Amino acid sequence: MIMCVQGCDASILLDYSPTGEQVEKSSFFNGQLLKGADIVDDIKAKLEEQCPGVVSCSDTLAFAINEGMALAGLPRRVPLGGRRDSVYSLASVVEANNLPMPSWPIERMVELFTRKGFTIEEMVILIGAHSVGSVHCDIFMERIYNFANTRKPDPTLPGPVITEFQQVCANAGTPQFRNPPVNFDETPAVLDNLFFKNMVFRNKTTMLTDSHLINDPRTIPIVQQMANQDGLWQQRFPEVMDKMSAMNVLTGNNGEVRKTCRSTN
Repeated sequence: MIMCVQGCDASILLDYSPTGEQVEKSSFFNGQLLKGADIVDDIKAKLEEQCPGVVSCSDTLAFAINEGMALAGLPRRVPLGGRRDSVYSLASVVEANNLPMPSWPIERMVELFTRKGFTIEEMVILIGAHSVGSVHCDIFMERIYNFANTRKPDPTLPGPVITEFQQVCANAGTPQFRNPPVNFDETPAVLDNLFFKNMVFRNKTTMLTDSHLINDPRTIPIVQQMANQDGLWQQRFPEVMDKMSAMNVLTGNNGEVRKTCRSTN
């Protein structure tokens, strides 16, 4: 899940900043996980051919995410436009506790999402984006081999889940280790509530931040509700995504409409 750092202003797409400082893409917190920027480039180029200087990179990215959600099984919707693009992108802002990390405790997660204006329920719903995609073994491997430097797996993980993960993440610590990806759930291309079902019925999670959701009294009821009421998460997720896509957007004379998404005008 890629979260907006300061606002949804396409700062993540910039290859450089006028200040010369490191951009968001260079940060491990988010940039290393960014995929699909080349697709956004292609879409933006075609938009510039038809209506130059009208559709911002921020809107292009928001519309592309909306289409991606539709392709992953959610109803196609008409998103709002009108965002403008930031002329700055700073890795230091990303790394100043503005994006969650896989090893964070639940309190730090709640503080971040609350500071961004989200409720705990909305935090759980957004993390449900892990319904699609995968995570590489090195991100969560300590949970299955050396949790908290105990040389043992995380005691909250069931034995069958540990075995399943160890089979995929084999040869850890050896030259044969290939750091393969592990799907968050069994339907990695479909936005559904299987991610939550796995939590409730199998206690299966990869990242530590995900495991907190099924172990904290503030989030357990929400996870159970999303797992047990088919269709509820699919209804709520687009609503919360709309809220995030409208967070601290640039409008009016603020920012600019970039000609290309990788550089300022």
